[in-house]
Amino acid sequence: MPNGNVLVIAYERRTSAEVTAMGGNSAIEMWPDKIVEIQPTGATTGTVVWEWKAWDHLMQNVDAAKPNYVTSLVNNPQLLNINYKQTKDWMHMNGVDYNPILDQIAFSSHNLNEWYIIDHSTTTAEAASHSGGNSGKGGDILYRWGNPAAYGATGTQILDVTHDAHWIPEGVPNAGRLAGFNNKGVSSSQSAADEIITPINGYNYNITLGQAYAPSTYTLRIPANGYSSNMGSTQQLPNGNSLICIATSGKFYEVTAANPTVALWTKTVTGGSIAQAHKYDLCYILNAPPAIPTITLSGSILQSSSATTYQWYLNGVLISGATSQTYTPSQSGVYVVRITDSNGCVYQYSTGYKYTATATGVSTIDFSDKITVFPNPTNGSITIEDNNMFGKHFSVNMIDSYGRVVRTFWNSRKIDVSDLSNGLYTVQLISENQSATKKIVLNK
Repeated sequence: MPNGNVLVIAYERRTSAEVTAMGGNSAIEMWPDKIVEIQPTGATTGTVVWEWKAWDHLMQNVDAAKPNYVTSLVNNPQLLNINYKQTKDWMHMNGVDYNPILDQIAFSSHNLNEWYIIDHSTTTAEAASHSGGNSGKGGDILYRWGNPAAYGATGTQILDVTHDAHWIPEGVPNAGRLAGFNNKGVSSSQSAADEIITPINGYNYNITLGQAYAPSTYTLRIPANGYSSNMGSTQQLPNGNSLICIATSGKFYEVTAANPTVALWTKTVTGGSIAQAHKYDLCYILNAPPAIPTITLSGSILQSSSATTYQWYLNGVLISGATSQTYTPSQSGVYVVRITDSNGCVYQYSTGYKYTATATGVSTIDFSDKITVFPNPTNGSITIEDNNMFGKHFSVNMIDSYGRVVRTFWNSRKIDVSDLSNGLYTVQLISENQSATKKIVLNK
């Protein structure tokens, strides 16, 4: 990751008793996956600083008396059906990627034949819940693709054993697409490298409940020159070419976009497999990456630490023309700056800076009488109804009786404040030129 931490896929063991208690049809031990972020503390040591568990985001429709029961699987694509292909090695995650602009994580599942996206901007507590983070959905699945049957939707299964889910990065043609290796993409004897354009909308992804996530099929497919029954990878290069690894054949090669079936060159390793193959720019080999940029607020101006070039983003979207060291924000949201050093070829990204716009010089409309916050009193969870007047990008401040902002949520109308102390709070909604406040009592 840009901050020097490492994302790791790991199993956790759940007993047969735990499985049946969560609505599993089969009384078997299961190994659901989790993703942990580890901060290195030495050559062989590290500290877990963030964690997401699949086990916290389950659903089932067989036993209404057990947790995570839903009447409709297809209307809850944010959750994982514990009874879909229930086995010990259930999901078998095999690829993980981080998007520093969106602060999101993509991963692939060998056994469920899907690619997934989750929110990384959460705390570990929020990642175990269904609210919080930039998306407002906590650790719930933001997007999934490749096998609609996994969440009860109709549609064609495109992924059939898959590895290496990742975003195409900046500086590469078709940047922002989700891509990966589809082991049985063409047939049971020919793999493929697939790419899709996701239906991204801010920090979330559009879906019509009751239907599968778009697109209905791949946006681009490169048939592989061979077949890998396991492992494999694909990398999209700055020149528009693709690097494809046929893992179990011990082979990787490069193709052009114009002629994707003819290899420019091929490297074959005898006597073994190659799990993945990736090309690294000489910049990453010859030069140390620049320091992670930091964003500070001076008055109403955001300022990046010093670098050679700059690019600013708001809520995951590039701000056209915002290429100076400073940027004057005009609306609330999460700002990220990307920099390069004097070598000009090594990108580095800041962490998101959550900015709340003030009403100075702006005519702000007070909608306090048009919103509802309930239940009131609450024991920890509240819902905000505003008939979408505040749109997709807004902040929610929890202000205590002393006037202190004790929690801030982003783009979420369902929030969990159970970690706060009992008392009277002001719920404050803010968007670009709108505001609203409501009093609420927390009584746990």
